[in-house]
Amino acid sequence: MSASAGYFEVTSTNARPETAGNKETENRRGSAAAECASIKEMAIPRKMTVRGRWLAATRKVRELAMVGRALAHTGHPVLVQIVPTRFCNLSCGYCNEYDKVSKPVPLDEMVQRIDALGRLGTAMIGLSGGEPLAYPHLDEIIRRIRQTGAIAGTITNGYLLNVDRIERLNKAGLDHMQISIDNLEPDEISQKSLNVLDEKLEMLSQYAEFHVNINSVVGGGFGKDALVIDKRARELGFESTIGIIHDGSGQLKPLGEEDAEVYFKVSRRKKTNYARFDQFQEAIAQGRPNHWRCRAGSRYLYICEDGLVHYCSQKRGFPGVPLAEYTKADLKREFLTAKTCSPNCTIGCVHRISYIDHWRAPQTRTITPGGKQEKAAKAPQLIQIQTGN
Repeated sequence: MSASAGYFEVTSTNARPETAGNKETENRRGSAAAECASIKEMAIPRKMTVRGRWLAATRKVRELAMVGRALAHTGHPVLVQIVPTRFCNLSCGYCNEYDKVSKPVPLDEMVQRIDALGRLGTAMIGLSGGEPLAYPHLDEIIRRIRQTGAIAGTITNGYLLNVDRIERLNKAGLDHMQISIDNLEPDEISQKSLNVLDEKLEMLSQYAEFHVNINSVVGGGFGKDALVIDKRARELGFESTIGIIHDGSGQLKPLGEEDAEVYFKVSRRKKTNYARFDQFQEAIAQGRPNHWRCRAGSRYLYICEDGLVHYCSQKRGFPGVPLAEYTKADLKREFLTAKTCSPNCTIGCVHRISYIDHWRAPQTRTITPGGKQEKAAKAPQLIQIQTGN
């Protein structure tokens, strides 16, 4: 930079006749000025530009409209998580939602499923997996989600991110990204590690126009790492949330004293957006059941790679109805159906979405997912690994 400063000081003294040499000098000036402007622009995170602030403001307006509509009407899903690929590039010991052999869902089938969710009036559609970034047509289905009017999100381990991929997600219209980071260094329990992903997070902080949330977990031996992950997420300007690891069926695993202390330190910091609906986790951290009305199958749906509707990722097979056949009558029935697994449930997305309707209609039916009174549809058999504390 000192050479550039000297150059500008010398050449800016007196105007001279326009010669070929002076034209070359002017070209050099213009090139240097453009380079400096580029450096200055790159120093500003994309979300802080005029365009980034405008996108954030319009996204907030859409989210408020979504909440208003959800409070006014109960006949549509608020959040649907859909799986475009069961394949994942990682193999984390506590996860039962991936495999290494499944082929991605064909694009035309994914488009049909997104359109079916649009017809049901779905407010938010989140891409899950497996690893969504491994899906070859991710940009196309994000655009399709936005065309239905829904808010588009994805959950990812972040390993496949680079600047080009982030720019493509910007252009496709992604609204939200959640990255799960469990520890500082990878181990047999989880490979989703801060020290591996930190460079990817810096890319997101610089280039992403969408909202980014970093979610860490406690339980399963992760403990104090969550404090470091939370601090780093906030340094980079991301939202930070914390979850509690569950067993192989999504049920309660009470926290030890040290993990509980870490959980409360992180969870009681000021949070925004959906993290404000995390009160249910306090009971989980203390090993107590929650008394709530689970609206899975109605306000929240989980769509597997076979296109079947399930209550959640941990209760695959119930109700097990093809999405193409799922109707508003099914939504109404499940809205009024209590699930006996709900008191000890730790599936955060279902809790948060169901909270919208916690004050509504008592549930008049009861079902035990996996119980004798309900016949399960055939669902994919995935890796089932439970992790002890």
